[in-house]
Amino acid sequence: MRPANETNGPMRANLKILLAFAISLLAVLTLSRLLLVGWQWQRVADAGMLQSVFVQGLRFDLVLLGMFLAIPVLLLPLLASNRWLVPAWRVLLWTCLPAALLVAFFMELSSVSFIQQFDARPNILFFEYLNHPREVGATLWAAYKLPLLLAVVGVGGGSFVAIRSFRRMAAEVTPMGVLRALAVTPVLLIVCLGMIRSTTDHRPVNPSTVALSGDPLVNELALNSAYTALYALYETRHESEGGFRYAELEDDAVVADVRDGMWVASEDFVSASLPTLHRQESGATRNAHKNLVIIVEESLGAEFVGALGGLDLTPNLDAMSKHGLWFENLYATGTRSVRGLEAIVSGFTPTPARSVVKLPKSQRDFFTLADLLQREGYSTSFIYGGEAQFDNMRRFFVNNGFERIIDEDDYENPVFTGSWGVSDEDLFARAHEEFSAAGERPFFSLVFTSSNHSPFQFPDGRIKLYDEDRNSVNNAVKYADYALGAFINEARQSSYWDDTVFLIVADHNSRVYGNELVPVHRFHIPGLILGGSVAPDTFAPVASQIDLAPTLLSLIGVTSEHPMIGHDLTQPGSREVPGRAIMQFNTSQAYMMGDRVAVLQKDLPVRQFVYEDGRLAEAATEDPALEQKALAHAAWSSMAYEQGLYRLPPEAEQFAQRVAAGTDRNGS
Repeated sequence: MRPANETNGPMRANLKILLAFAISLLAVLTLSRLLLVGWQWQRVADAGMLQSVFVQGLRFDLVLLGMFLAIPVLLLPLLASNRWLVPAWRVLLWTCLPAALLVAFFMELSSVSFIQQFDARPNILFFEYLNHPREVGATLWAAYKLPLLLAVVGVGGGSFVAIRSFRRMAAEVTPMGVLRALAVTPVLLIVCLGMIRSTTDHRPVNPSTVALSGDPLVNELALNSAYTALYALYETRHESEGGFRYAELEDDAVVADVRDGMWVASEDFVSASLPTLHRQESGATRNAHKNLVIIVEESLGAEFVGALGGLDLTPNLDAMSKHGLWFENLYATGTRSVRGLEAIVSGFTPTPARSVVKLPKSQRDFFTLADLLQREGYSTSFIYGGEAQFDNMRRFFVNNGFERIIDEDDYENPVFTGSWGVSDEDLFARAHEEFSAAGERPFFSLVFTSSNHSPFQFPDGRIKLYDEDRNSVNNAVKYADYALGAFINEARQSSYWDDTVFLIVADHNSRVYGNELVPVHRFHIPGLILGGSVAPDTFAPVASQIDLAPTLLSLIGVTSEHPMIGHDLTQPGSREVPGRAIMQFNTSQAYMMGDRVAVLQKDLPVRQFVYEDGRLAEAATEDPALEQKALAHAAWSSMAYEQGLYRLPPEAEQFAQRVAAGTDRNGS
């Protein structure tokens, strides 16, 4: 029998070089993070993120390590198992491992200049600028000679040391045999996959996981620059910019058509560079701004709401509809939660691309109500029962005005936890606790429910079941209505009720399907604005989720400047004109004005319909103006996203504009 050390020697030699790579990579990334934190110490301290930066930083360094090691591990049983292929294995080890290490090293060296320029770790802009090597090279040489020279020396010296060290270790590698290679590979692969996923939750970690403060740069210090660059490429691979175009239109024509449909006087547009930025006067006279709470009900289509002619599943919402501003013909902009959140919180119109909640160019400096209201002195929060990193919500919200994020990990002893997080009653109990303790500062909070989501789990003993099958959508809707009703009843007795405006609205329907190009009836959702200062009323014309934010600003008494193109439905005459709604359904988009609907399809002519009795009927006559408006609004969404037009100007610039206009911060 061969000695144990002789038997295991080849395996130890192979594992030794992989371990050396792991230690080297983690050392480089940790040292870089230490230096970056020291450089940005005040911001890290102000954000209270010191511990998180290093704990989460190690986590994401292991993610990168797992990604780099996965390919060598997969090739190990093929190349390291026999004497004919082991020379190729040695070459791979002493070339690819140092190359990966030097990529990470180079990206960390690049971070300082990139942070100085963009206040962020390398992202998609890093690759976009590679398309202009001459301009970028000249800029780097003019502005960053010393860092550039240090990077060249550092990478050159690091390459020499790394290649020499790994070549020496690779020379010690000998064939480990097929059986040993097959035995060790699954173990190493599981370790790599575990590091890459870095969690046992439903979804792997992503940059949203570390969006723990209101400072985007500090959040990104918990990542590493090779990861942020690779993740940006991953996002771009899933992104067709702002989506494909239904027609080629000139930018000026698009802006003109969109502005024409905004109900805004020409003198109220306040920026030459941000085409839709305009001043909106509040329709309410307030001594102080009202609090604002937006409750987004998961998957609550009109078909489940008795007050909209649906099933008798929402007795509480039906009763509330008589005590606030009730929308009879409100339509969602899409079929996903992030699309609804995009419209409700940002007033942004849909595109054929993914929601801006997930797209890279909108992760900073993208307009939201939270950003606007934070500038007006509000505290801002997002309260959710599930994992806030889902669909990149945490990252988008934290980077665009939301000061606090409360999600599943922040609930102590919830009464019920399902697949999508804590129950709606736990969610509302936490919301009530937060609002009751808010103090004198006005607050804005987005509260997002999740109980009405497949697999439709909720606590026992709350409702009389509508269906025999307990975990059905109808029963989940009934429970969601129960929890909502209990919260509103409690809120009515609270100290904050009279000073708060509430919006209750669905993100989208439970299922959006049908045999029409766009199943318009499946986009019909409930919407209700109520509170101590809101008079009972019904709004009958067509309305869109994008109209809600401007309407709310008016009701809470905030006069402001913003880029939203939605309508303030409190304006006089808003009920005398046909409303409009925009709906994205896969690659098609519907633009509905009154009962006329233009449907845009990729690479096909626009088709026009009349919406009657919940169905689309071919229009007998074409309306060229309707087609033009539909195409312009679809183009505007993509244009605004791609060109960075949907944002607020820096506060100093905005203040200067207000001074020039003779108004103060509150519009007085």
